[in-house]
Amino acid sequence: MDIRQLRALRAVGEHRSFSAAARALGTVQSNVSTHIGRLERELDLVLVDRATNELTPEGQLVAERSRRIDHELDALASDVAAMRDIVSGQVNLGVIGTTARWMVPALLDELDESFPEVRIVVRDATTSSLVPQLAGGLLDLAVLNGPIDDPDLSVRNLFDEERTLILPPDHPLGKLASVAAADLAGHPLLLPATGSAFRRELDEDAATAGVQLTARAEVDGVRLLASLAFAGYGAAILPATAVPDWLDGTWQRVDLTGFRRRSVGLARRRRGMPSAAERAVSATVRRVVETKAGHQTGIHLNL
Repeated sequence: MDIRQLRALRAVGEHRSFSAAARALGTVQSNVSTHIGRLERELDLVLVDRATNELTPEGQLVAERSRRIDHELDALASDVAAMRDIVSGQVNLGVIGTTARWMVPALLDELDESFPEVRIVVRDATTSSLVPQLAGGLLDLAVLNGPIDDPDLSVRNLFDEERTLILPPDHPLGKLASVAAADLAGHPLLLPATGSAFRRELDEDAATAGVQLTARAEVDGVRLLASLAFAGYGAAILPATAVPDWLDGTWQRVDLTGFRRRSVGLARRRRGMPSAAERAVSATVRRVVETKAGHQTGIHLNL
C-alpha cells in the first residue's frame, strides 16, 4: 500500500462519492477507484460499500489509522525543518466558541510574529464535537471544557472561569444581589445539552444544594445558548467569557453562587510525539492565555 491509496480511501469516506473525492484530491475518478481497488486487494477486504459509497467498518478502521500515518509524516517534515531553526507545518486546532472569541485573534497575531511558517486551521465547535475529532486524528490540539473522560487524550488546564446568570429584564431573580443554587428551584432555564461536561457539573452542583434544574430548552453550544439569553428567550447559566464586556442590551447579569468554576484546558492525543509545529502552537496558546485571560471578567489562571 502507499499513501495515495490511503488518502483516496479517506477522501471517499469524507465526501461519500468517488467523483467528489477525486475533485478534493485534484485527480480523476478512475485514479481514486484504482487506488482503493489495489488497497482492497492487498488487504483482502471490502473497504467501501459501492452501493452507498460509505466506508465499511474495516474501511473506517483503515481510514482512522491512515490519518495517524499522515500526522506522523507531517510531524516528520516539521521536526526536520525545526532542526534548521525553521518551525513549519500545519496544525489543526479546535476551540470552544466562548474561548475562541477572545483567544484566537491574539493567537494568530502571536503565531504570525513568532512562527510565520506555521499554518493553523481553527475549528470552532462544542466540546462534545471536538473530543471525537481530536481522538480520531482530525484535530491535533483542542481547547475545550473539562473534565474530559477519554483515556486517549491528555489535558493540561489553562484556566477556570466563574459561572454567571443571565436574566430577562423583568425576571424575579433580577431583584437579588446574587443568586444561589437553591434560588433556581422552579425557574425554567436555558441549559446546555444533557451529557455535556458543562451540564453534568451544573446538575451535580444543583443536586448538592437539593435542587433539580428545570430546562426550558437544552442547547448543544454555549454561544447559541448565550445568544438566546441575550435576546430575552429565557434565563441561562453561562461561563463568564460567554458575556463580552462590550455587549449591551436589556438583559441582566447576576452573580451566581453554589456552582463550581468551569475548567478549560488544552488537549492532545496521548499516542505519538507532537510535531515541532504542534509544540509551537501549544506553547503559544498558553502564552496568549497567560497574557490575555486576565483581561476577561471571571477568569482565574490555572496554568
